[in-house]
Amino acid sequence: MGVLTLLTDFGYRDHYVAALKARLLHLAPTLAVLDITHGVEPYNIAHAVHVLRAVFRDFPVGTTHLITVSDYGASDAGAVASPAWHAAEHEGHYFVAADNGLLPLLCDGVPAQLVRLPPPVLTPAPASPLAAGHLQPTSLNPTRDILAPAAVRLAQGQPLASLGQPVADLYLLTNRQLRLQDNRITGHVVHVDHYGNLITNISREAVEVVGRGRAATVHFGREIVRELRPHFAAAPPGEIVCTFNPQGCLCIAINQGHASELLGLYFDSQVDIRFAELLP
Repeated sequence: MGVLTLLTDFGYRDHYVAALKARLLHLAPTLAVLDITHGVEPYNIAHAVHVLRAVFRDFPVGTTHLITVSDYGASDAGAVASPAWHAAEHEGHYFVAADNGLLPLLCDGVPAQLVRLPPPVLTPAPASPLAAGHLQPTSLNPTRDILAPAAVRLAQGQPLASLGQPVADLYLLTNRQLRLQDNRITGHVVHVDHYGNLITNISREAVEVVGRGRAATVHFGREIVRELRPHFAAAPPGEIVCTFNPQGCLCIAINQGHASELLGLYFDSQVDIRFAELLP
């Protein structure tokens, strides 16, 4: 028996998380179920990808991750007409999610192995007296009816290929890409965390490759920071700190302060790293 993690935008105020766990309890009473978070901003695919990418490798290889964010799929007209749900393998982990653009963002393209999950066969339910005697179909709950059963089967060791037909087409979202120049890296804020820290898509690797050991300055808004610190608390309280987090992403913080509010920077705000000119 494996491990199943949960990442949702259900929040903590309603019964939705409890209903999902009750469903999993019926499907697999002894399965280990661990919460990543249920606090993803509603329908925010970028937030879900950031959280999942930051933590999924910390779980044992073979872990199954059930992702319920925008679980009816993409919001464009074509996707609404024919929603789809997928199970995938990536770096030895399994992921179950709606076809909403999350998987290709997480995997930087189509996952190595991908199957489309078949929709359940829904039986008609008796209509209300106001429906003039007509039968209405039972409403579809994608997490309950499609994603949860598939995730349980994977966590119990069933092969990915047994869950559905292999496919190679996914709904694609365009992600912000770094701009790399000889003396500059241009990136953007991809997440604002609980503390107000600004997490960017500028990686330590990119800084090392482009910088080649040169002095660097970080530019955002009207601010210029001339030093990269080893950690968030490596500056007096109230001062700006630029550092790399454990995932290797450049972060902008204010020690014991809310950087996003105080600096006026938010998701997608531009951040530059500039390097000294190379001598001829």
